[in-house]
Amino acid sequence: MSEYRFATKAVHAGLEPEPTYGGVVPPIHQASTYVQKAVGDFVEDFDYSRSANPTRAALERAIGELEGGFGSCFSSGMAAEHALITAVCDAGDHVVIPDDLYGGTFRLVDKVLKRWGLEYTMVDQTNLDLVSASIRPETKLVWVETPTNPTLKVIDVPGIVERAGGAFVAVDNTFATPVYQRPLELGADAVVHSATKYLGGHSDSVSGAVVVKDEERHKAVRFVQNSIGAVPGPLDCFLVHRGLRTLHLRMAAHTENARVVSEWLSEVEGVTDVRWPGFSGMVSFRHPDAVALVSRTKVFSLAESLGGVESLIEVPQAMTHGSVEGSAAAVPADLVRLSCGVEAAEDLVADLEQALKS
Repeated sequence: MSEYRFATKAVHAGLEPEPTYGGVVPPIHQASTYVQKAVGDFVEDFDYSRSANPTRAALERAIGELEGGFGSCFSSGMAAEHALITAVCDAGDHVVIPDDLYGGTFRLVDKVLKRWGLEYTMVDQTNLDLVSASIRPETKLVWVETPTNPTLKVIDVPGIVERAGGAFVAVDNTFATPVYQRPLELGADAVVHSATKYLGGHSDSVSGAVVVKDEERHKAVRFVQNSIGAVPGPLDCFLVHRGLRTLHLRMAAHTENARVVSEWLSEVEGVTDVRWPGFSGMVSFRHPDAVALVSRTKVFSLAESLGGVESLIEVPQAMTHGSVEGSAAAVPADLVRLSCGVEAAEDLVADLEQALKS
């Protein structure tokens, strides 16, 4: 579908009419195994659903088409990260990670993979000279988030690729989505998503995805996927695929609401360091009474996660980023993170206004 514009791709990617009855949406293949015509004679890759499932395959094709590479789906964003890192790196290798990143990513690298011999350096990736200085002969991977989580720094992906010294560059594209950023087109080697977030978009499924540029690397990711078995169920795949079909519409609404909210917050007394990257629905700011503030909103739900049609609010230091406490990635206690949904922007502003005044 390379000849079509993004909106057309989003609606049609990975979808083929159901062959028996012609359903425009393929059925959910809720099967764990498949009958073989003879020993080793099965349809395509479908012998056992840990290895492959038709509903998952459709989603993998779709995400691959939207990002411009080869897609693989997982039971969560963290499972996707683990698969990619272990497909790229060996014990004794070195990775470069950002100093502002999702707490779960830091926990995976620092508390799990470091025990198996993976070394890491954490740097501010907005400073490309620091990135260059962090590269070693044994550096195998540079891990990028952009915008970063939670302070929403925008990273120069082509600049990182140029400074990576030939190391594999992977970009967490969860916040931007392929609507606003396609890292493979910018020179990166891989893209990772928590598909739980904007791709699914309705807070009803947990899943993750890896998209790589190189077919051989895709085979390596697939090998880990099958070996570890952290794959999403068919219903989760169906829900994320359904979400993809409205991704471009939802992201436009998220972006407009975040613009309105961030502009309003910038004028509020007591609110400082308002950040919005100029796209997507994520906004962060600082307020001395952060914990009390987030407990008083009514439209914004106090919850972890992001990217759903409903607006969420959280204090990262005490919630999503607790695992980075005591590290260079520690988050200020007065930081508030918003995920602006698709409600009326006026209601989001009014909700924050009453919470700030209470």
